[in-house]
Amino acid sequence: MNKRRVVITGLGAVTPYGVGVETLWEGVKNGKSCIKHAEGLDERNAVKIAGQIKDDQFNPEDYLDKKEAKRMDRFAQFGMVAANEAIKDAGLDDAGYDPYRVGVIVSSAAGGFITLEKNVKAILERGPMKCSPFTIPMMIADIASGRISMKHGYKGINKAVLSACATGTHSIGDSFRAIQCGDADAMVAGGCEATICNIGVGAFSVARTLSRRNDEPEKASRPYDKDRDGFVMSEGAAVLILEEYEAAKKRGAHIYAELVGYGQSADAYDVVAPAPDGAGAEKSMEFALQDAEMKPQDIQYINTHGTSTGLGDKAESLAVARIFGDQKENKNLYVSSTKSMHGHMLGATGATESIICIKTINENIVPPTINLDNQDEEVADLNYVPHKAQKADVHAALTNSFGFGGHNATLIFKEFEG
Repeated sequence: MNKRRVVITGLGAVTPYGVGVETLWEGVKNGKSCIKHAEGLDERNAVKIAGQIKDDQFNPEDYLDKKEAKRMDRFAQFGMVAANEAIKDAGLDDAGYDPYRVGVIVSSAAGGFITLEKNVKAILERGPMKCSPFTIPMMIADIASGRISMKHGYKGINKAVLSACATGTHSIGDSFRAIQCGDADAMVAGGCEATICNIGVGAFSVARTLSRRNDEPEKASRPYDKDRDGFVMSEGAAVLILEEYEAAKKRGAHIYAELVGYGQSADAYDVVAPAPDGAGAEKSMEFALQDAEMKPQDIQYINTHGTSTGLGDKAESLAVARIFGDQKENKNLYVSSTKSMHGHMLGATGATESIICIKTINENIVPPTINLDNQDEEVADLNYVPHKAQKADVHAALTNSFGFGGHNATLIFKEFEG
């Protein structure tokens, strides 16, 4: 197959740093944690911290029609606002595309947890006929894609991808494939999530996957550190605009980077735990390199899944070292987990970290892994960029996302060459 080139022409984000891509990038490159004490949780919850977007950072009515916002769950509000920023950044609405050649895959791993929790409470207190008539269209995980397409009149591919914490990465990868093979000329792609509520935090908490470092929120997410005790839940959205290169060039679009590789695999091992040897992660990265027709030495930066869990950090790091070499073998490789700063945004994580990879390539600044005070001897010996960002020539960056169920996804972005 003659693969069409795919470029990135627009970026949008809503994160615990606030609204906008530049707000995200400024926080990340400066090593700033946005983990805080969470508001609105039951006091009996063992976990009291999160990467939460506070009311003074985000009022949906500042960005969306009041009626529209009221009929959307928080995850979809985030997704719509991030998409609007990316679409405006790319000038996509004025690009002149056939609307049936523009698609949307903006997905959520959980959907409307907040809407679900609110309406279950109403049913338990007042009966089943007291839930909102908007419950279903507010909580279903595909609704962000649907609403974005309705708002902007995009009539092409429209769906959601659900693969737990790999959701955002798969959404971008599937959009990439659609353009590559000629099924679309432009795609709005990314992820959105809002699970900081009692059902979300409580369920992950009793599963013992979350950090309980409640007294030190900013130090709770500590990938690759010996004292890590779980991930920190976050919320938000990130959206990228993907376009076929020749069409983007013809209309004079600004191009941030080129998306060149997409890899996928399954661990086929456990419901929540990764394969201890990282074999699935390794294959996902290998497939992405093959797709990009690149060698390991062509990659300068890896934004790891790096959630701050004992098994996950170790398995991924070993997989990275097997392909790319450790610090002694490859001094030109930088590896960091930005979840140390922004937490784990579940289905929005892959898209957020894709934007970070693109900004890293654009500015040649590698964001750090903060809180790496005492590196675990069992993780591979890699340059995890501890504490502070480092300057480096980054021409290509790889990002990994892995989800409960054994879902693995990898993307490779490279510096655009016209």
